[in-house]
Amino acid sequence: MKKNHLILTLLFLLATVFTFAQGEPQGGRNGNPNTQPKLKVTGTVIEKATKQPLGYATITLTNVKNPKAISGGISDEKGKFSVETAPGTYDIKIEFISFKALEIKGKSITENTNLGDISLSEDANELNEVVIRAEKSTVEIKLDKKVYNVGQDMLVKGGTVSDVLENVPSVSVDVEGNVSLRGNENVRIFIDGRPSNALNMAEALRQIPADAIDKVEVITNPSARYDAEGGAGILNIILKKGKNLGFNGSVIASTGIPETYGLSADLNYKTKKINFFTNSGYNYRTTEGTGLTNSTYLDKDTRAITGYINEDRDTERLRKGFSTKTGFEWTIAPNTYWTNSISYRDNSGTNKDLVTYNNFDANNIFTSTRYRLSNGDDNSSDFEYNSNFLKNFNDEGHKLTVDFSVTSNDDFENSVITDETIGSSDPAVINTTFNNEYQKQMQLQADYVLPLGEGSQFEAGYKGNYTNLDNRYNVTTDQNGNAIDDLLTNTLNYIERINAVYAQYGFKMNKFSYLFGLRWEDTNIDVNLLDTQDFNKKKYNNLFPSAFINYELSDESSLSLSYSKRLSRPRGRFLNPATNYSSNINLFRGNPDLDPSFSNKFDLGYLKRWDKLTLSTSFYYEHTTDVFSFVRLETGEFVNGTPVILNTPINLAEQDQFGFEFNVNYNPFKIWKLNASFNLAQSNTTGENTYTNTAGEVITQDLDNDAFSWFSRVNSRLTLPFKIDWQATAMYMGPRNTAQGKSLGQIGINTALSKDVLKDKATIAFNISDVFNSRKMKNETYLPTVESYSEFQWRKRQFNLSFTYRFNKKKTDRDKNAPRENNDDGGGFPG
Repeated sequence: MKKNHLILTLLFLLATVFTFAQGEPQGGRNGNPNTQPKLKVTGTVIEKATKQPLGYATITLTNVKNPKAISGGISDEKGKFSVETAPGTYDIKIEFISFKALEIKGKSITENTNLGDISLSEDANELNEVVIRAEKSTVEIKLDKKVYNVGQDMLVKGGTVSDVLENVPSVSVDVEGNVSLRGNENVRIFIDGRPSNALNMAEALRQIPADAIDKVEVITNPSARYDAEGGAGILNIILKKGKNLGFNGSVIASTGIPETYGLSADLNYKTKKINFFTNSGYNYRTTEGTGLTNSTYLDKDTRAITGYINEDRDTERLRKGFSTKTGFEWTIAPNTYWTNSISYRDNSGTNKDLVTYNNFDANNIFTSTRYRLSNGDDNSSDFEYNSNFLKNFNDEGHKLTVDFSVTSNDDFENSVITDETIGSSDPAVINTTFNNEYQKQMQLQADYVLPLGEGSQFEAGYKGNYTNLDNRYNVTTDQNGNAIDDLLTNTLNYIERINAVYAQYGFKMNKFSYLFGLRWEDTNIDVNLLDTQDFNKKKYNNLFPSAFINYELSDESSLSLSYSKRLSRPRGRFLNPATNYSSNINLFRGNPDLDPSFSNKFDLGYLKRWDKLTLSTSFYYEHTTDVFSFVRLETGEFVNGTPVILNTPINLAEQDQFGFEFNVNYNPFKIWKLNASFNLAQSNTTGENTYTNTAGEVITQDLDNDAFSWFSRVNSRLTLPFKIDWQATAMYMGPRNTAQGKSLGQIGINTALSKDVLKDKATIAFNISDVFNSRKMKNETYLPTVESYSEFQWRKRQFNLSFTYRFNKKKTDRDKNAPRENNDDGGGFPG
């Protein structure tokens, strides 16, 4: 019944949106029901001073004899436009925010007409009049992806990339920092168009300051040009780079409660030939968290209660880190560019984790209290060198790009764990854990794009990715220094070699656009556990087809259908056999024997734009084999009579997921912007898991599961009196069933205020993360011998205050002279 109510509510909301939209004048800009043959008016909009193209300029054609007959459109990213209209005499107006509009009066259109280059000049008065008018929308909805512009988001000032992703449509971040796209955690993270293979992705995303991020691209169904990895899709995080001529930039200082400090600078110096850029920063951050697990233990045969244990957890984490991306772009020739950059991050910190166990007998009478305190230190450093070469053979998109990168990651952690039962005569047990990971990676990629006449394009490329990871983990006692057992100690050596080639062809016929691609990847992986002499080789090669069809219903609306085959390789915590030992009765351990999962993805999308409203909807279906799933296993071991439970990932049989998603951008007034997103999904998983515990017992688990989930987010940005900007966002993740229990719903609300000062050269922003301290992951788990309820909050409510100062740079500066690194998808739909 609840599902029916939810669906009826959703249908009512959609009907309301469509009803409101239809309140616009019938036909919009193309409302003239003229049956005469259509002619094309084309041209290119450029900036007069720099000759750079102006993307997304507005072109309006008004019939002189019938002012109600209006045609129009917008220019693409290269400034080019093509508008269809009936024969006649028109007044043509070309507009771009913060530029003086240009009008062509009484233009007779009797045949296909090319207006050539149309130059617009900046309007100084317009720039100084209303700052907000020149800003990009926080969320730009495109047919094949969504672009989230971080620079306009006050909520993330002083935060990290994890905070940024919490506000991105279709994306959710759980309290442990794990990222999912449309509810699926098999998402691939890109940095500046290149895949990131951080050792601990959740932690790596907390190390990059939000102030270093320019925008985030959400690509739910990537083309053949992208890596096939990432069953859910790709998130491309694009860092800020120098943009404007001369020396300019901004400096941001921030502070917060719990104790947080940050200082970063975004600087560049650009001449006609060379552009030097850097984004560097230091942060000091403390984070407090809480958790609890209340467990009821049962007799395996009679299901009678044998006892209770209530766990309370308090965590305190301190992070100190420096990060930088510094480089230069050299304009070798007017259409040849070479960009080099070095990225370096160094982080260190401490972790304090106190778990209190209150034990009760079968009658719920208190028996004892046990403390388990973990004090840890960690250090990590990441180095990356990137080189990008771009050769444009002409202005029509014929180009060659070559990318080369080398990275190294080093992560070291150790902790001392003290376990003591209050009032017991037994001495405290002290354990030491040690974990060291080192990873090296090299990537080489070449992409070639060849336009084949109007509306068609061919693209091909190669990519090689070579990774070597070593991980050493053990747990020792302070008495003899030996490993406790094989469950808690091992050395992992992981070697990965992936070679790929692809080709794709796109063309346009009338109102249809097509893009068909095929990618081939050859994978060789060695997973070696050195302590146990367990060597595994995984070798496979696969074809990954993709197809995209787009139909332009009008200048303001389009329909798309897409398909792609994807895979998800197990990485990071999924493979790492290191065991989280903060609780010695509830353990987590990776599974180095995991196989990749394969997905077939289908997506039907609709995009509609009105003057003040943009609507994007999508129906999607995914079929996945060998899907990853976390299971809780009874190890057969006991600690003071309490069974030890191990949480680990395995490959299940298959999963089918159906979903619906919509995103709405609505600007009711110049001072108010609204963005809302909603996603619901139904997934059906089939499979079972059979294992032998340490007691020699064979146990079979039935993991068939039907899960319904939904997720919603609303973001509002409003300019108050005295030019104070206010932003608020609310997120709700609905409950869903799991194979061994359920995850309960969670809600979170963030808010922020900002004010420009010093003649708009500086901005003061104040934000509150998790206003009501409600972002907690809540789970119920049901196993034959234990039932439990748990809560975990990674970070309590946080307050942040930041100050941004800009010099030789307007708040409204656009990317007029951005470095030409190859971060886009190269082809896309031909136009």
